[in-house]
Amino acid sequence: MSYGEEITQELCGESDLKDGEMREFDVQGHTILLVKSNGIFSAVGGKCSHYGAPLSKGVLAGDRVRCPWHGACFNIKTGDIEEYPGLDSLPCFKVIVDNGSVFINTSKKVLENAKRVKAMGKQKQGDRSIVAIIGSGAAALVCAETLRQEGYTGRIVMVTREKHLPYDRTKLSKAMNAKASDIYLRPEDFFSSHDIEVLTEKKVVSINTDEGKIKFKDYSTLMYSQLLIATGSSPRELTCPGSDLQNVLSLRTPEDANAISEMAVGKNVVIIGNSFIGMEVAAFLSDKASCVSVIGRSDFPFQSVLGPKVGEVAMKLLKERGVNFYSRTEPREIRGENGQVKEVILKNGTTLPADVVISGIGTIPAASFLKGSRIAMDTRGAIFVDQFMRTSVPDVFAAGDVVSFPLSIMEGHRANIGHWQMAQHHGRIAALNMLNKQVPVNSVPFFWTFLLGKSIRYAGFGEGYTETEVKGNLEEFKFLVFYIKDDFVVAVSSMNFDPIVAQVAEVMLSGRKIAKKEVL
Repeated sequence: MSYGEEITQELCGESDLKDGEMREFDVQGHTILLVKSNGIFSAVGGKCSHYGAPLSKGVLAGDRVRCPWHGACFNIKTGDIEEYPGLDSLPCFKVIVDNGSVFINTSKKVLENAKRVKAMGKQKQGDRSIVAIIGSGAAALVCAETLRQEGYTGRIVMVTREKHLPYDRTKLSKAMNAKASDIYLRPEDFFSSHDIEVLTEKKVVSINTDEGKIKFKDYSTLMYSQLLIATGSSPRELTCPGSDLQNVLSLRTPEDANAISEMAVGKNVVIIGNSFIGMEVAAFLSDKASCVSVIGRSDFPFQSVLGPKVGEVAMKLLKERGVNFYSRTEPREIRGENGQVKEVILKNGTTLPADVVISGIGTIPAASFLKGSRIAMDTRGAIFVDQFMRTSVPDVFAAGDVVSFPLSIMEGHRANIGHWQMAQHHGRIAALNMLNKQVPVNSVPFFWTFLLGKSIRYAGFGEGYTETEVKGNLEEFKFLVFYIKDDFVVAVSSMNFDPIVAQVAEVMLSGRKIAKKEVL
């Protein structure tokens, strides 16, 4: 029944749901997730706020549900997002248990909003403190939003060398023809309404941590009370002869993605690098370019992270679409005419015709502007942070791809992880500790790659694994791979095996180790 804007609908009988069970219901065309946990019913929006995955297919652990696709977590009692990826929370609905039946009571307005932004404060005139955020990626945006959600009333200034508002960088290699504005994470008025300043096309050249001052290429400066460095990573540059020819490109910005997408149509494309960027670009261009060739040092794509078995599956998938692979080699020279690339000569002697060359040979932390500062970095140029995302300098924090941080699931082993989800988690932890909340970083790495309609999901930290255990069928693109080190599972990957990766992530987060014998 419906009374004006108010809606009350019976969902099920009180005994229809077992304790610890979730079920999806339709309420006037909208998906609702009903959960029974410790004998108490609660209801939230039924679709993940990230990409719309059905949460009823996810994993329930205590008072939160984890998305089966990409691992985002939501509190089942409040709908609040508690783990990433994604930014928004879920709508939360009143549940009434009456005479053996379970009802939902809500309004049409709440029902129609599948996503909910957490309540956020604004700047107060008397607060003269300034949080400066260098970067505009996942960590930077979540830090700014968390500060406002937690009641920070000072000035927040986000500065970026790019010309755009924060955008979904994961889509650059998956939807290369998308307009930049179509992948913005928040509209422009969001920032102004929450007093978050975004200064674009501002390149930082140095930081004076003694004075709390940032200096920009245009000679302007910005003072700060607290600072977050979230500059991400930069593409590793090609060094072979001919790397400076026209149409030898790397992928970092929406402009790069759009340019590659347009140039590649009907052309010979050579991709140098067979890891995540290279493979996703190859998949996207496979039905647009005349010919796509992928060059890699390893036998199979993704081999260093996902192993040869999963890499072989990915190679097979792209080969069926006509993509050519040249393994265990690398470019010796890129040749051209009149400054324009014409061919790539490989170290094994093969010559590949090329109209467009795309470099995807990895990344390095984007922190060169910190050279000479008091901020400690490792040999790769990643910024050292502790479990609270604090650098070696007071009031200076860092987060995301640019940091080396203690990974909780590996007993504090330091890691530099370039995952969207982890960067968002870092941003939240940095913000909380700027506010002296003393909350340590504690998240399980979770990422995904998307190739020709198929997703590979991954959770954990498999560096140094020594063996794998495969379930399912690799040939049929339905599999689960456990990565094992010292007789314990350190990571898992899957294709068409949801929600196992999400389940493993939950177990790892709980602190329990999964023994090898449990997955044999």
